[in-house]
Amino acid sequence: MSALILYNARLVDKDRDGPGALLVENGQIVAVCDGDCKNPELLFGDRAQNARTFDVQGCALMPSFIDLHTHFRDPGFTYKEDIDSACQAAVAGGFGTVVCMANTNPVVSDTQAAFSVRQRAEKLGLLRLFQAVSATEGFDGKSTDHLDALDPCSVPLVSEDGKEVASARVMRDVMKKCAEKGVVLSCHCEDPDLADEAKEYRTRALEADAQDMESFFIDRGELSNDRRPKSGVLCSVPNSVSGPLAEAEHILRLAEDLMTGRNLTLAEETGCKVHFAHVSTSGALSLIRSAKLKNSQGASKVSCEVTPHHLSLTRDCVAIVNPPLRTEKDRLSLIEGLCDGTIDAIASDHAPHSLEDKQKGAPGFSGIQAVFPVCYTALVSNKRISLSRLSALLSANPASILGIQAGLIGPGYPADLVVVNTEGETLFEGQSWYSKSINSPYLGHRYAGQVVATFYQGKMVFAQ
Repeated sequence: MSALILYNARLVDKDRDGPGALLVENGQIVAVCDGDCKNPELLFGDRAQNARTFDVQGCALMPSFIDLHTHFRDPGFTYKEDIDSACQAAVAGGFGTVVCMANTNPVVSDTQAAFSVRQRAEKLGLLRLFQAVSATEGFDGKSTDHLDALDPCSVPLVSEDGKEVASARVMRDVMKKCAEKGVVLSCHCEDPDLADEAKEYRTRALEADAQDMESFFIDRGELSNDRRPKSGVLCSVPNSVSGPLAEAEHILRLAEDLMTGRNLTLAEETGCKVHFAHVSTSGALSLIRSAKLKNSQGASKVSCEVTPHHLSLTRDCVAIVNPPLRTEKDRLSLIEGLCDGTIDAIASDHAPHSLEDKQKGAPGFSGIQAVFPVCYTALVSNKRISLSRLSALLSANPASILGIQAGLIGPGYPADLVVVNTEGETLFEGQSWYSKSINSPYLGHRYAGQVVATFYQGKMVFAQ
């Protein structure tokens, strides 16, 4: 592959924000030119002879994003999403690396199965995929013997995401083995018994008020020709629906806070490197902050992520997702956690579903493609954080958690890059939406910021 020069750029990562250019060879960044570099012929001397050029046109050139938490539904649920469609959506969102959860069919519970999924993604040549392995074998909540043969080079992360390991004894055993292997354990903090109780309230809302909901949308003129709500999210719905969902949210708040405390205690006891997925309550965040402050030397063993929807939406928008959308107080607490460094990463929790599954109450949003515009709008445009800080949350910090060399702009780093137009805007609709599934609160809405192009190992894999 010939060399590539990306010039006339605003280079942004967690440590830099200024004009510059890059020289890429064999899929890696080999040189960086800082300064106003608008003429590629004057850059990098003899090393740049016969190099291809790409004019970034003053846009921000950033390390491509790393998603620690996705559900690609493959194998077993490809009617919702598959490797191909999910990878297309990911690169359209500026992602170069993703971690897929194990709640597939069959559940991914060993290195060989994880490698098989990863290999299928590699054949597409669009991004780097890591497949998580389940914390208990087949999600049975009991068996951990499969972790003894885990290869940490192939599987850097273990997770029971989609449910929680109910038994403290079993979770303690999982953490011990992850600590011995040197892999990260991503915790889905939700008490299973309370989650089941909350599900009953959600079912009541869905079943009892189907007619009220349809009448509500007809009155507002928000039903499409196929009787589906035109918007991806339901706002200000009748009390008959919002009441039971509010009770479910209250129960799930308790479920998250309880399990966050338990898992922090077990992690301290075992020395396991734990990562807390989709933190959504001010209470859970406070527990994580206290754990980090308690032992600053061991702070690197505790990390956490937050989703774009918990940063941008509240329970005023009634839609079923786990954890639920919370209060404005919670949302602002999460933003404070981004600012003070308690929260390490932003992850999509991309969870595509079919229309039929959503009608039956399946929780989750499809949204990997929307992460940057949603976060740029909610955080950078509103001057909550800088673009460099957003880069840290989406790239450098996730790379550090996974233990991979990525997420920064510099010689020796992979040429996994994204061009974003901070002056542009994004409207998600129609053919511009690459996921198979439309269960998304972002569809039909405009956001500040636009992903213009994505490069993987120096090759352009997406362009507007």
